[in-house]
Amino acid sequence: MPTTPQPDTRPAHVVFLDWLAKNKLKLTPQRSLILELFLNSTDHVTPESMYALARARDGAIGVATVYRTLKLLAKSGVAREILFDDGVMHYELLHGVKHHDHIICIRCGKREEVVDPAIERLQEELAAAHGFQLKDHKMFLYGLCANCREKLGG
Repeated sequence: MPTTPQPDTRPAHVVFLDWLAKNKLKLTPQRSLILELFLNSTDHVTPESMYALARARDGAIGVATVYRTLKLLAKSGVAREILFDDGVMHYELLHGVKHHDHIICIRCGKREEVVDPAIERLQEELAAAHGFQLKDHKMFLYGLCANCREKLGG
């Protein structure tokens, strides 16, 4: 009987450092800064927002370095790339974070991370009914947040 792989409980920065080493890549000072900023972020980051944060700490850092490092974080499994309907790639912490879905306001762009066990169960059942074993999914629900509905009068 196959065993279920155990989740990687190492800290995210260790996972990234190990991934870099396995792929014969170096931890440069710029990558280290971007890693630190990313791991301390509390929201989904875009390359542009990360570039602004990194530039504030290191005026010599290049935008291409930020883009490449965020891609490396995603390849390593530390981050996840998410393309919301704004057409801009966003990155969120993946390693060590429980699965969640997103509710997004179509007016102001407010995003909330949500988990609903009933929806998760239904997704598993739907996949099984079609002969699939679900490994991952992304769900985005779009609507108007309470604040925007109030501003619109209802």
